Amino acid sequence: MTNRRLPAEWEPQRFVQFTFPHRESDWAYMYDEVAECFSDLITSTAQFVPVLVVCADMRETAEFIQGETEHPILFVEQPSNDTWARDHGAITVMDGGQPLLLDFTFNGWGQKFEASLDNKISQGIHSQGILSDDLQPIDFVLEGGAIESDGKGTLLTTSECLLSKFRNPQMSKEEIEAFLKDIFGLQQVLWLDHGYLAGDDTDSHIDTLARLCDENTIAYVKCDDQEDEHFEALEKMEAQLKSFKKLDGEPYQLVELPWPEACFDEDGQRLPATYANFLITNEAVLVPTYNVAQDDKAVLAIQNIFPNHKVVGVNCRPLIEQHGSLHCITMQYPESVNVSWL
Repeated sequence: MTNRRLPAEWEPQRFVQFTFPHRESDWAYMYDEVAECFSDLITSTAQFVPVLVVCADMRETAEFIQGETEHPILFVEQPSNDTWARDHGAITVMDGGQPLLLDFTFNGWGQKFEASLDNKISQGIHSQGILSDDLQPIDFVLEGGAIESDGKGTLLTTSECLLSKFRNPQMSKEEIEAFLKDIFGLQQVLWLDHGYLAGDDTDSHIDTLARLCDENTIAYVKCDDQEDEHFEALEKMEAQLKSFKKLDGEPYQLVELPWPEACFDEDGQRLPATYANFLITNEAVLVPTYNVAQDDKAVLAIQNIFPNHKVVGVNCRPLIEQHGSLHCITMQYPESVNVSWL
């Protein structure tokens, strides 16, 4: 579908979607703490772009989210299993210059978790008139955190995730690549074969490891501790990133992101802290921090990548307790998307 284009995250946005946690979810044991974290992230985001908050109870959720914001926040009630809007939110493509919302199948990261309610969220908010553009259900398992687009025809992804036998087992790598090129109007798919984070449930989503920051630049996590279990895999990932070429045949500019000191849950399990899980939005980049020594260095590194954006660090230590971070709980919609509430 050569008339299609998958916008880059850094293009102007209409709004950002969140799905707020509820007391019957896996967050129940730390609900107040994570609700406060979501509130901070939502109000921080709403300083730069309108926000849509999918929630179980509008009144209760609104009580958590206080403070003045530059842009409106809309609450919409819709049942959910969990909070990871990046992976159950609609993915917007431009089709002949018009926005089309693609509602891919979400199966709980390869059938690891119950996701039947999350899989219906996009249809639910569309049926309420919250989303005005056409919404197309797609019989293909894909999460937004698994893909990075430069808006020019290149997609960056990981083979561990997209080739998982619990996502689209009936398709070969060649068939999956052809499908992606067709549905997103791509010219090339860059497959990253190395890299992972301990504690990650996503099978190495690209947004935890390496991020397109503009059409020439990839920021990536670099482990500088040879004793760390990640060192060898991330070293191989770095080598492969150096081999990637843009459509013009030139290599990418690669920028290292700091490696945060290890974070653990109360049972001693390592948590997937990563500075790659930032959100690019209108005039700002929101960066996850974890109350560790490397936080300030990470914010500075990302500020250097985005000199024309305001870079804001937001504490996401509670989020990694459930194995995700800032980018994972957000989904941006391009400026061309039509909505009745703005």
